[in-house]
Amino acid sequence: MVIHMKSVKGFMSGLLCAALTAGMLTGCGGPEVETGSSAGENGRVESETGSGTESESQAGEDGTENTGGSTENSGAGQEGGGDQKDTSSGEEGTIQIPEVVIEPFDIPEGEALQFVHDMKIGWNLGNTFDATNDSFTGDELELESSWCGIKTTAEMIQDIKEAGFHSLRLPVSWHNHVDEDWQISEAWLNRVQEVVDYAYDNGMYVILNIHHDNNEEFLYPDSAHLEQSVSYVTTIWEQLCQRFQEYDEHLIFECMNEPRLVGSQYEWWLNPGAEECKDAVTCINEINQAFVNTVRESGGNNGNRYLMVPGYCASPDGVLNSGFVLPEDAEGVENRLILSVHAYTPYNFALQAEGESGSTSKFDSDSAGSVRDINSFMDQLYNKYISNGIPVVIGEFGSRDKSGNLQDRVDHAAYYIAAAKARGITCVWWDNNAFSGNGENFGIYYRRQGKFLYPDILNALMKYAD
Repeated sequence: MVIHMKSVKGFMSGLLCAALTAGMLTGCGGPEVETGSSAGENGRVESETGSGTESESQAGEDGTENTGGSTENSGAGQEGGGDQKDTSSGEEGTIQIPEVVIEPFDIPEGEALQFVHDMKIGWNLGNTFDATNDSFTGDELELESSWCGIKTTAEMIQDIKEAGFHSLRLPVSWHNHVDEDWQISEAWLNRVQEVVDYAYDNGMYVILNIHHDNNEEFLYPDSAHLEQSVSYVTTIWEQLCQRFQEYDEHLIFECMNEPRLVGSQYEWWLNPGAEECKDAVTCINEINQAFVNTVRESGGNNGNRYLMVPGYCASPDGVLNSGFVLPEDAEGVENRLILSVHAYTPYNFALQAEGESGSTSKFDSDSAGSVRDINSFMDQLYNKYISNGIPVVIGEFGSRDKSGNLQDRVDHAAYYIAAAKARGITCVWWDNNAFSGNGENFGIYYRRQGKFLYPDILNALMKYAD
C-alpha cells in the first residue's frame, strides 16, 4: 500500500479545486528513507492522482461547495501577511522570518476550542509506524524503520518537545500486524505503546490513529465493503481502547487517515455529483459513527476522550461538502469531537513535484496570490465549524523542499501557522525524515543526528504557534 502523488495530465481540469489545492495528501506517501547525508528514492511506488496543474488564477476554484474565493468575516486580514520581515541574525542575505499580522477571528468560548488551542502545534512521526509491506516476512518490528531508516528513541521525542511542539501525531498502520481475526500482535502493540509513552510521559498531547489500512481487504469506504470496514475499524479500536483506557485526555484517538476510494478516478478528489462519491461520504459518516460508539462504550477515560474524525480524503472538501455529517456523541458527552483535516496548501507550492506543469517553488507571505488558497479553505472551516464551537485540527501540512527554496518555505510556515491560529486551528507538521533526492522531502528534524536541519522553518513555526 505504498501511495504517492503523481500528476495525470488531462485527467481533471477545472474540477480540481480545494480537494487538490487544499487537501492533497503526503501522509499517504511512500517509503521515503532517511536521507540526511545521502539521496535515495528507495524504489518508491507512485500512484496516479489528479492533475494538480492549476495556474495561480485557477487556484481556489471549487467544484464542490464553492470553496474557492475567500469568505469575508470578522474583519480579519485576508490579503497577505504584513509588510516587513525581521532577520534573526541581522545580517544581510540571511533567512528572514516574516512579520505576519492577521487580525484574530472571534473564537467562541468552550472547552473543546480551548483544548485544541492548548495543543499549540504538533509534529508527525511520519513514515515510521505507518510503514507497510504486504510481502514482508521478517520481524514485524523492523517495519518501523523500513521507510524512515531509523527506529524511534525517547531522546528524539524529547528533542521534539524541547523544540516547542506540544503535540505528537503517531500514524500507525495495523494490517501487517493482525491475525485472521484482526487481533493485533502483542509485540507491535507494545512497541506502539512504548512510543506513545515517550510523548505522553513528557506531558505532550498524542494523536493515535489507523493509517495505511485503506484497501478492499480491510477498510474501504463504499457500500460493498461497508460492513467489513466497520468491523475492521471497530475491532482495531476495541483493542486500542482497552490498552489505553486509563490514559487521560492528552491521548487523542483519530478514527482513520484519509479515507478514500483507493484506485478509483475519485481517489484524490471529491465530486459531489458522482454517485460513487456520495456513497463514499455516506459510508465515511457511518464508519466515523461506529468509531465514536466503540470508544464511548469501552470504559475508563474513553467515555469522555477527545476524538478526531475525518471526511473524505481528510481534505477540507471532505468536511465542507453537504453530505458530511459529524457523528453523534454519547448521551451526556458534549464538545469532544474534533474535525481532522489535511491540507498541503497551496498545492502547487507545498506538495506538487518540481518539473510538473504548474508547480512552483515560490511563496511570499506578502503576496495575495500566494496566500489566497490558505485564506480560502481556512475561512470556510472557520465559518462552518469553529464559529459554531466545533474544533478543527490540521493533522498534516508542510512544504516539500524544492531545490533549496528555504526562504519560501519559511514564509509559508510562518503564514500558515499565523493564519490557522487566528482562526483557532492547531496544525501538525508532516515530517517523513526525508531530506534529499527527488521525493517528498518534508523532513525538518534529522533523526539520526538528533538535530533540526532547518532551524529557520522551526523558528517560523514557533513564532506564530501560540
